[in-house]
Amino acid sequence: MSHSAYGKVWALAQGALEDLLQEETASQVPRPQKDQAVIFQTLATFYVKYVQILRSLEVAYDQIVHPQKRRVIRQVLDGVMGRVLELKNEMVDLEFSEFHYYDDVLQDLKLTPEDIEIPVPKYFVSEKIKVLKEREKILAKILTQNGPRTPETKIIMTKTMSLEEAIRVIQVSERARQGCLRAKFMKEIRQEEEKERKANVRWESSLDRDEAATRIQKVWLGYRQRKKTKKERLDEFLFLGMVPPAQHQEVSVTILHAQEIEKARCVVQEEHEAQYQQAVVSIKDTIREVEGPDMKESLQEQIRQWFIECRNATGKFPDYPDEDDGGSAVIFAEKTPEQVAAELAAKEEEKEQKKKSKGKKSGKKKDKKKDKKKDKGKGKKGKGEQEEEEDGWKMSPSNFLPTLEDGHKVYKEVWHVRDESANFNQRFDAELVKEEKRREVEEEIRVQVDELMRQELKNLKLAVDRDKGKKKKKKGKKGKKKKKKGKKGGKKKKKEKDLTADRTIESLFEELVREGLLVRPPAVRLSDFIGEYSYLGTTLRQADVEPMPSLSDVRQLMALHGVLPLGSQAVHEKAPLLKTLLLTGPSGVGKKMLVHALCTETGANLFNLSPANISGKYPGKSGLQMMLHMVLKVARQLQPSVVWIGETEKTFYKKVPKAEKEMEPKRLKKDLPKIVKSLKAEDRVLIVGTTRRPFDADLKPFCKVYKKIILVPRPDYSSRLVLWRHIILRHGGLITDLLDLSSVSKVSDGYTQTNILQAVQAVLTERRIQLLGRKPLSAIEFIGPLARQDPIFKEEEEAFKAWYVKTPLGKKRAKAAKASELEEEESGKGQKKKEKGKKSGKKKKK
Repeated sequence: MSHSAYGKVWALAQGALEDLLQEETASQVPRPQKDQAVIFQTLATFYVKYVQILRSLEVAYDQIVHPQKRRVIRQVLDGVMGRVLELKNEMVDLEFSEFHYYDDVLQDLKLTPEDIEIPVPKYFVSEKIKVLKEREKILAKILTQNGPRTPETKIIMTKTMSLEEAIRVIQVSERARQGCLRAKFMKEIRQEEEKERKANVRWESSLDRDEAATRIQKVWLGYRQRKKTKKERLDEFLFLGMVPPAQHQEVSVTILHAQEIEKARCVVQEEHEAQYQQAVVSIKDTIREVEGPDMKESLQEQIRQWFIECRNATGKFPDYPDEDDGGSAVIFAEKTPEQVAAELAAKEEEKEQKKKSKGKKSGKKKDKKKDKKKDKGKGKKGKGEQEEEEDGWKMSPSNFLPTLEDGHKVYKEVWHVRDESANFNQRFDAELVKEEKRREVEEEIRVQVDELMRQELKNLKLAVDRDKGKKKKKKGKKGKKKKKKGKKGGKKKKKEKDLTADRTIESLFEELVREGLLVRPPAVRLSDFIGEYSYLGTTLRQADVEPMPSLSDVRQLMALHGVLPLGSQAVHEKAPLLKTLLLTGPSGVGKKMLVHALCTETGANLFNLSPANISGKYPGKSGLQMMLHMVLKVARQLQPSVVWIGETEKTFYKKVPKAEKEMEPKRLKKDLPKIVKSLKAEDRVLIVGTTRRPFDADLKPFCKVYKKIILVPRPDYSSRLVLWRHIILRHGGLITDLLDLSSVSKVSDGYTQTNILQAVQAVLTERRIQLLGRKPLSAIEFIGPLARQDPIFKEEEEAFKAWYVKTPLGKKRAKAAKASELEEEESGKGQKKKEKGKKSGKKKKK
């Protein structure tokens, strides 16, 4: 695609955003809504539209090479990501569920499930690729110097064998060898006999030449027609999308060319960005040198003119505005000298009134208590009236809508109408840089001029208004009081003790790697977590049946709650703060893979604080504090970071099993809530726990730490169908008509992704891959390896459902369901009473 094509993508996204912002402002009606279905429909529509804009902006930001345009797109992109998270949070609070279904919205908007797939912005990793590569080198160097820890733990088990056992093993091997040779000889003998038999047979044909040719033609024409019909049928199915395209098909030349162009555009982006950064410095310096003296003189003249105007209007020189109030910038805010003087006088009066009010407080405590009681009573009545009036749902205020409006305003004013036909290479615009840097230089010069003019004003006042010396002394006292207050405020804040103040981050990083607490995550993408969309979610919920979430829903939640906040600092600071995340589900459903994908997509460090990993490391209470301090310090310094606690239910055991007492699994139980509390909005650190037995943990402290819980289920039929196809092709297999994937997917009901992967690996050996041309794969080959593994039984799945109902969100959903049932029963009883009343009235009339 060309520069203009990506420009159109950006323009369309901005147009859609403008329409959406107008809808959002119109939807904030003063009257609250009460119908839950209408509320969810509104939120879901906004969510789907914002996700579409997010996808378009992500493509535009990744491929547009103009450095100034990219800054505007980045601002809007972060705002849209944050707004998507806010809407998701609204839907969770409304329905008391992490999983939502948009079938009806997609149908109304003529969209497919792929259109609402949350994209992972590439800039999360691309903009810090150099830092990540350096960190990877350091990590590899530390591991090579100290040696990997895993081979040390492996113990080679050698078993001594008796003489009889050794003889028996040799005998078995020899018999097998002789059997193979015998089978080979017998095969050769059979082949020779077959050749002799064929040679001795005499073919006597009673057919003449024409009839034989006719028969040959008949056979050939039939074969050719069947082949042609089969090909036409296959082409029709491919056109309709009923059959997947052929495997191992050569990638189109145009696709390869497009990929090369995308890579080339990224290189051009870096070049243009470097040129822009150099130009910013040079242009600012030239403006400071050339235009700076004139700016300084004009500012001084304007301020002196303001002094004279104020003197003529009020009869005295004004007070110079403080730096906190904006300095001389307040003077040039399109206000008359009288208005500025009045504002300054009003501020002084407010300060004097505050002083007087402090002195009168001590004598009126009793009266205030009585007044407070009266006010409380009034307040309660007022609140009741407001609740009656404002009963219902209202959209909560957004932190990202102002950002979106500002970004869209910049686009409208600067780029929407701008003619870019002459800028074919899409380099930076020097005029825009000059405008921006001129403002910065003016601000810098204004601060310098303010210092000079304050001194000049003092000299004028001393010369003309000598009687105002007393007021200045009073002001000095006020300033001292303010400073004292600041000191008191500073004493209240307690700073955390730095246990490693004498050590560098590099040394702490190296120690954590050596101890195996900071690990290298495998390179796994979130898109590698294969799963299909749930197409019956809305239908089942309308029938009061809670559907099991699909793997696609889990992938979406991981992108929303994990990838987007960790990837962007602007989003993390303003979005609903999420410090912890729990992934729970049966063994083999991909919980650990999701943690690794989270680190890969955001370039995050992975700290492993699983009970098994920290066992025996940093013993004692002081050792534990040191370990946690080191982990948090490095995690904050090298953010984003993920702190992973595998088998996290062991930290919150109700009762520790005897076999695990030596491991001390509950070491982190007291300190984990403190760690969570210490994390702030600016810390891009996420604590992720994974568990396959959450019911073994004490529920209250468990849910206090992990407030966001994602249940990862076993794959459903559609996900299994996609998984079988993907895994077979990935391991070198070929899917033909003889391999009935639908049957294999039905047979593998209850099995996890790990089970399917192991079955495919067992079948598709190197020998079997070589024979695929002569012997295609069949469904029955996968049944044996699959049957040797244990599936997820219904009892285990029901146990997870029952546990999830006991969680805070599950309880809220259950209460809401009961309340809706009671309302339906009451409405039904009311209708019955009305019907009875009507019937009795008719009888009386008769």
